[in-house]
Amino acid sequence: MIKFSINPNSEIPKFRQIVDSVNDAIAENKLHVGDQLPSVNAICQEYNLSRDTVFKAYSSLKEQGIIESVPNKGYFIAKELRKIFLFLDTFKAYKEVLYGEFIKHLPKNVIADVHFHHYNIEVFRTLISESQNRYSKFIIMPFDHKEVNPIIKSLPPEKTLIIDWNIHSSKGCNVLFQDFGASVTGALEEANHLLKHYNELILVYPEFTFHPYETVEVFEAFCMQHKHAYTILQKSDELEVKAGQMYFSVSDRMLGAILEQCREKKLEPGTDVGILSYNETPMKKFIYKGISVISTDFKLMGQKAAEFASNDIHMNYCVPTKIVFRESL
Repeated sequence: MIKFSINPNSEIPKFRQIVDSVNDAIAENKLHVGDQLPSVNAICQEYNLSRDTVFKAYSSLKEQGIIESVPNKGYFIAKELRKIFLFLDTFKAYKEVLYGEFIKHLPKNVIADVHFHHYNIEVFRTLISESQNRYSKFIIMPFDHKEVNPIIKSLPPEKTLIIDWNIHSSKGCNVLFQDFGASVTGALEEANHLLKHYNELILVYPEFTFHPYETVEVFEAFCMQHKHAYTILQKSDELEVKAGQMYFSVSDRMLGAILEQCREKKLEPGTDVGILSYNETPMKKFIYKGISVISTDFKLMGQKAAEFASNDIHMNYCVPTKIVFRESL
């Protein structure tokens, strides 16, 4: 018989705690299709809850198709449930696109708990440790830290998918990633007919970014190959936008600073200065008649992650990265 975890002092409504307890029990294989749940009266008496609270919880589970009611018999588990641990770095605009597509393409019997580590290794370690044996699949967005790899290895490899950055992955593991090197070179080559009109190319790679350094290396190689004058700007307070320069920013915060200086100095993007941004977001097509971007397909990444979460498959997939030309170049 299931034991509900009801905390009267929690900010989570009591009916939601009942729903979560049932979903957790199914995900942990403590409840299976056909198992009977306690009656409404039994839960009310044991946990000192109102009938409305318990009935609301069971109604919610019925609407999700998790349980079914049989007249004169009670409530039963109607279907198996997969619970997914989705671990992202931060929630930025392009991550919202990924997350939206991920949730949209999950079957009704698959639910996801989303967490964020914000590049904090202690948060990363703690949340993964607490997730052990509680989830059917683990979808992890890693970062460059020496302790990340052994933490990820504590998870079952066949149930774990590393997404976005192919780092800390071992042979045979599941990966869904974008290419920060050769694909960036290809995009810059495609844009070279526009880039050659500028006196200098500036890669804005500020001190606070966690963007892979590989992009800096391929940018430098591209500029040297094509004999472009270039600068790697790594101190955000040294940004000084000038006419005749092209700014390639891996940070949306710095993109905002570039656009602000353009407005203050009456410099027109695409005419006086060039602007290229990393990572597509829904708003970049509308800013200043459109900001050109180099970006992977975050919609596709979300869809492929949902495919892994929903099926027992092996995945090794590189999501294409491309350049989108708009009037800022």
